[in-house]
Amino acid sequence: MTTYRVCCFLRRFRAASNEPSEELGGVFQAYADGGGGGVMGEEALRRFLREVQGEAAGDELEATAREVMAFAAEQRLLRKGDGGGLTVEGFHRWLCSDANAALDPRRRVYQDMGLPVSHYFIYTGHNSYLTGNQLSSGSSEVPIVKALHLGVRVIELDLWPNAAKDAVEVVHGRTLTSPVDLMKCLEAIKGHAFVASPYPVILTLEDHLTPDLQSKVAKMIKETFGDMLYISESENMAEFPSPDDLKGKIIVSTKPPKEYLQTKNDDTDEGVWGEEITDDKAATHAAAATTEEKLSDKYAAEEVVDEEQEAETDKKTQQGVDNEYRRLIAIPLARRKHDMDQDLKVDPDRVARLSLGEKAYEKAIVTHGADIIRFTQRNLLRIFPRSTRITSSNYNPLMGWRYGVQMVAANMQGHGRKLWLTQGMFRANGGCGYVKKPDILMNSDANKLFDPTSKLPVKTRLKVTVYMGDGWRFDFRKTHFDKCSPPDFYARVGIAGVEADTRMEQTKVKMDTWIPAWDHELEFPLSVPELALLRVEVHESDNHQKDDFGGQTCLPVWELRRGIRSVRLCNHRGEPLRSVKLLMRFDFT
Repeated sequence: MTTYRVCCFLRRFRAASNEPSEELGGVFQAYADGGGGGVMGEEALRRFLREVQGEAAGDELEATAREVMAFAAEQRLLRKGDGGGLTVEGFHRWLCSDANAALDPRRRVYQDMGLPVSHYFIYTGHNSYLTGNQLSSGSSEVPIVKALHLGVRVIELDLWPNAAKDAVEVVHGRTLTSPVDLMKCLEAIKGHAFVASPYPVILTLEDHLTPDLQSKVAKMIKETFGDMLYISESENMAEFPSPDDLKGKIIVSTKPPKEYLQTKNDDTDEGVWGEEITDDKAATHAAAATTEEKLSDKYAAEEVVDEEQEAETDKKTQQGVDNEYRRLIAIPLARRKHDMDQDLKVDPDRVARLSLGEKAYEKAIVTHGADIIRFTQRNLLRIFPRSTRITSSNYNPLMGWRYGVQMVAANMQGHGRKLWLTQGMFRANGGCGYVKKPDILMNSDANKLFDPTSKLPVKTRLKVTVYMGDGWRFDFRKTHFDKCSPPDFYARVGIAGVEADTRMEQTKVKMDTWIPAWDHELEFPLSVPELALLRVEVHESDNHQKDDFGGQTCLPVWELRRGIRSVRLCNHRGEPLRSVKLLMRFDFT
């Protein structure tokens, strides 16, 4: 029994049990020898692996069967002798193991990495040096190291002169953030760039420097990175190299100086974990009604004037730049003309990178959605959070991915649902930081150009069963969720993808238990499974205040393994919880 003290009384609850849920137990009994026996023999296990787990007959199935039996034997959950086999506890414990994870733990990079870089979504950071908010936090090389270890492939540094104008600092300019020395950042990138992935790191520089300081930066970059630095043979590339071609390389991409106009925070209504994921239209309409949008409108004219002034300054600056600095620019930034028709015009002889702010991009997808898809088939497009996101909150990255945008910049310190989507996307393809865009986004036929807002036919249906969860009792103290009783958990499961596929469902609340057994079935029709992410959250129901957070994860649907699988949950920062897992079943029809 488990007891909780309430004033001078003791409340008693049944102790947590390791038994599988009713439906899971039914699956075991269906395959147990004799159709209801106490063990699952080797032949029955092979049949389960074929029929439920989707394993093809052959060497791989045989290897998996041997692994399961070896696992059970090691755990002393294998009955030996005649009529022996896998016990129900051994079956359940193997299902919960990391070897049975929803994403194959043995899968490495499997996509074709020999296509131009523009053919991939790229794990992109924003203001990569900041430790917290955009207005008053510190700057450090530590967040850069952390991002690289997570597989982030695009690092952004804002370069400003120091007070004496004789050295370079990395700092979020014209704010109260503290600076960090540029050399510390460069050394951190050099030392950690390829720890998580061998594929190229793109270094975007927000350059606010004089010609003399630009020359210093060129020297620092060349001396620090040495042979790791990619130098293009031509200033105008007709096509980007591939990630395979650029393995182990650091690529410099520059953009013109831009002031970040800081205002008060207006994201307070999003709550601790961020607002719910919505479709394009709803997100755009909601944004228009917020104070944040009004603030952005207020500064719109100032930003245009500011960019024009900076363009003139940049033109004068570039006249004094030596050729060494110019040669560092492997991926040039196309200067905006503030005419979207011109900005998104495709040059057949030259590729470049374009950057759009969140607000400008939201307007562009309404009026120039098809142009964005065509532009990103050859060129790189980066969208970055609006300047009024002082708390380092993020926006829905699917608004970019639906249109082929490769570099959807995320504040890695801005934890919440929108960053969880980014983390989910880049769990794909072995976590290497590059995920090949679906073929539908690369079709250049004008009659077949993808339209993410159109009504699309259903390609497949994902059937999900949420069986049960466990692990909270090991990772949290007894009174973490409720001081008077065990937790009341419920799960939220859904899809984030194109507008037609996006939805969220919820299980019933299981009262007073550390091991909730929901046995809840869901079905999601998918029109574009190649862009669909499975969202999973667990919360603890509270009638008197905000529900407590119990864990989350986000997984690429196209990499889910069929069958009953273990799904490890993460905390709000996206870090795996030590023990908390769900058992879920995935079937595609």
